[in-house]
Amino acid sequence: MSKRRVVITGMGVVTSLGETVDGLWENLCAGKSGIGPITRWDLSNYPVRFGGECTNFDITKYGVEKRDVKKLDRFAQFGIAAAVSAVRNSGVDFTQEDPFRCGVIIGSGIGGLETVEDAQTTCITRSFDRLSPFTVPKMMANAASGNVSIMFGLRGICTAVSTACATAANAIGDASRYISHNYADIMVAGGSEAALCKLGMGSFIAARALSQRNDEPTKASRPWDKNRDGFVMGEGAGVVVLEDYDHAKRRGATIYAELAGYGTTADAHHITAPIEEGTGASKAIDFALADGGIAPEQVNYINAHGTSTHLGDLAEIRAIKRTFGDYAKKLAISSTKSHLGHLLGASGGVESIIAAMSTRHDIAPPTINLDEPDEGCDLDFIPHHARPMTINYALSNSFGFGGHNASLLFKKA
Repeated sequence: MSKRRVVITGMGVVTSLGETVDGLWENLCAGKSGIGPITRWDLSNYPVRFGGECTNFDITKYGVEKRDVKKLDRFAQFGIAAAVSAVRNSGVDFTQEDPFRCGVIIGSGIGGLETVEDAQTTCITRSFDRLSPFTVPKMMANAASGNVSIMFGLRGICTAVSTACATAANAIGDASRYISHNYADIMVAGGSEAALCKLGMGSFIAARALSQRNDEPTKASRPWDKNRDGFVMGEGAGVVVLEDYDHAKRRGATIYAELAGYGTTADAHHITAPIEEGTGASKAIDFALADGGIAPEQVNYINAHGTSTHLGDLAEIRAIKRTFGDYAKKLAISSTKSHLGHLLGASGGVESIIAAMSTRHDIAPPTINLDEPDEGCDLDFIPHHARPMTINYALSNSFGFGGHNASLLFKKA
């Protein structure tokens, strides 16, 4: 049986650069940064006091009643908001669909971390019997998927991927296979994360993973730059509506891009560090290209994982060179984490949408803050300014703690 084609018909985001896809895209192409001082709590005793915070976020704008907000961790709120935006954008009426042919895979790398933090504080300072009865439903990593399924009455596959920073890419790739192999017609898929809290920040500070450029936060996320000093924490969500091509055509849906290929591998190497040679990541890219039935030379643009860490940046470069050989020098590559910070499990969802938009608009967004490329960082990283160019195929790479590698191939609609 031949595979069914999978297309994107809806997109939704929550980011520090806006809660609309068009607004996010415009800000990225203009080279704007969403990084700034964190405002939700006092960080005066923290060595890192900035991040990609989603300020003024209000879940009630997305159909959630005010009385129900307390039942949802911030990560689930982000996931629901992005899913609602994506469904609205798609124009699909789920009441006219077979609910058992419609599903949800929205993942989170960490889940309801702020709920864990608050619950532990309550236990220590008050008592366990003062815990909210919603504590477990708020903590669980499948909370976004479950609530989106309930909201839209989707009764097909409903799961939650959790593969650290590869989460959203794996969720989207896995969802595409349910459609391509005829188990579903429509899938709502992506990732959400809200680890920009005391426990999340403190944990990454303890790991010495974060930039400490408090005096100029907009310059702190600088993938491939010689003066990078760690990554920047972000938060938010990115969710797409995936659909069988023929189904989308029958209902007259707008098709933003085709998800043509998906590859995923494990490094089987180290719980946090990638293989320095990039062999696992390279193989994920190879599999995505093979799944899409294209040669490496047909790819025009890569939205890189590009976190702004020394080990990760170099490993991804080596992976790209391993797959593309001499053609790697001709590829346009950028990291939009330079604008948004690292959204952990949500990053691949937002970046998949950016990759899809690049094929739609024939523009590659820039890597900002790349002033002096580090040794070995010798590819075309589109510094500072967006680049108009023909983009028929775009890749989005996501790699996560645990050795998870995922690559998604998008084709111009």
